[in-house]
Amino acid sequence: MVGKTYVIGYYSTSYIEFIEISFNKLFFYEKKRCWACGFQETIKWSKRKGKQRYKCINCGIFFTEKNEGVRRKNLLVWFEKWVIERLTYRYLKKDSGYSQSTLQRMFKSYLLTPPIFPIRRSNKAHLIIDGTYFSNDLCLVLYWDNDVRYIQMYRFSNGEKYEQISEDLRNLHRLGIEVVSVTCDGKKGIIKAVNEVYPLALIQRCIVHIHRQSLLFLRKKPKTEAAVELIPIARMLCAVKNHNDRIFWIEMFHRWHLKHMDFINEKNRNEESGRWWYRHKNLRRATMLISNAIPNLFHFLDNPEIPNSTNALESFFGHLKDSLSIHRGLSYQNRKAFIQWYLYFKNTNRT
Repeated sequence: MVGKTYVIGYYSTSYIEFIEISFNKLFFYEKKRCWACGFQETIKWSKRKGKQRYKCINCGIFFTEKNEGVRRKNLLVWFEKWVIERLTYRYLKKDSGYSQSTLQRMFKSYLLTPPIFPIRRSNKAHLIIDGTYFSNDLCLVLYWDNDVRYIQMYRFSNGEKYEQISEDLRNLHRLGIEVVSVTCDGKKGIIKAVNEVYPLALIQRCIVHIHRQSLLFLRKKPKTEAAVELIPIARMLCAVKNHNDRIFWIEMFHRWHLKHMDFINEKNRNEESGRWWYRHKNLRRATMLISNAIPNLFHFLDNPEIPNSTNALESFFGHLKDSLSIHRGLSYQNRKAFIQWYLYFKNTNRT
């Protein structure tokens, strides 16, 4: 409608006169869509550096007409919705007013330039270190600071390896982060790296991993008496909340261990090869898992700031994989860039 000529009539004391005027002269102009809320009712609001400014009547923000830097920043809002809020192009093009090809072109440029987020200094960090695996042997290892709820560092690898974790911890140490405790699932590489770089840091074994893994070894319906008696003991582990519970639980486990020690250590021998193996393999696995973890299982009772499990990262990994599964078909490099942007947005939203 802008630029068309219309006939406007008005009443005069002497006569009726018709004047042809343009809509542009009556302050009618092409409406600019608000980039934040998508509302199309905007009004002109002065000028800045020679560029016309607009104000959104709906949300009240100000924006300029043509500014490539602002435009790219505005598109970053929609890119964040694509990454974090799991919105597809079908909904984004409807809400943003951009075409799907424009969104795809800009999102591709973001994926080609993954962000770098800073490390937050901490004098008494309680880290949670854990990794998760994606397809094509892609492993993501995160170093989560439980005090400030911040991802201090991440690494892409093909496994949770001692050399790489040790290098990451040394970098954290050089950047001034003092680690008080590390909560992990008990991987040998993590424990060895922590003991080497932060020898004074406490290692807290994840009680949820011990509980879940021991029940997995014992199976749902075991046939031996020893396994049947160990199941309720393993289930009570997550119920330990104070030192009295700890003493009671450890005493209960030691009594069970003494009662069935001979049964657990039974072996079979192959007459031909002469090799020996434990007869009740899974029962012994569960027993040794709990027994070896006990020294580092209850540090959280002395210091409530120490997380007793890696559940915070397990939940984080679950949401990350759900978001990534919405956008299937990304290449290997784009998947890594998507994960980097996801970590960046999560860190930014917490600061």
